[in-house]
Amino acid sequence: MPDSILIQRQAGITTLTLNRAQVHNAFDDTLIAELTAALLDCDRDAGVRAVVLTGAGASFSAGADLNWMRGMVDASEQANREDSLRLAALMRTLNFLSKPTIARVNGSAYGGGVGLVACCDIAIGVDGAKFALSEVKLGLVPAVISPYVIAAIGQRQARRLFINGEVFDAVTAARIGLLHECVAPDQLDAAVERSLHFLAKGGPLAQHEAKQLALRTGGMTIESCERCDRDNAALIARLRVSAEGQQGLAAFLDKSAPPWVR
Repeated sequence: MPDSILIQRQAGITTLTLNRAQVHNAFDDTLIAELTAALLDCDRDAGVRAVVLTGAGASFSAGADLNWMRGMVDASEQANREDSLRLAALMRTLNFLSKPTIARVNGSAYGGGVGLVACCDIAIGVDGAKFALSEVKLGLVPAVISPYVIAAIGQRQARRLFINGEVFDAVTAARIGLLHECVAPDQLDAAVERSLHFLAKGGPLAQHEAKQLALRTGGMTIESCERCDRDNAALIARLRVSAEGQQGLAAFLDKSAPPWVR
């Protein structure tokens, strides 16, 4: 059984829980691999009607794990590109999953955690959650998650949040389209169950085709995302090994201000 995620199956619903609460469910290589594998299993399983993605503990996902980020500092541009492509494959797998997906956003989501929310068909979050696309503060950009975040919130909102890296609340997340619903913590499970109730009324094949219809009509296909992923992985790899990226990552890990902050 995977260690980084918990897998629960009940009545056609598979719940995948990011299970690294001690580090706010931050990504590392293991979590990325295990979550990708679990999603592919759900995709192949005819008995799965819907997938719920959530986090253990108080957070949904804090994005990149600190130890993972330390590895980025010393890794070559090629290694960083390969690392980014694995994360891109996870996001693409979730976004194009043949089954309906619900993000049960039990707490804050940052960076790649926002990407996971954006890749789900339905996103329901608690009203105390915080969100940020703060990569620019490290001299980086939210490269591999960008197609999905832009599809969720639109280019205008993405431009603002990509370049200022500000933290925003769940009410704002709902207003700009990252969340479909913002609810009190004690109402989260009821809201998810309500969505599952309506999903159960739809034909599985029709739901799959309806999802692909929406994606395709919006200009997003697996092939277009694969091309975009290659370009974005190359971009983030180049930025990680650049002087600014190295300074930003080092400052973040040292808990100091990067040199461009005055």
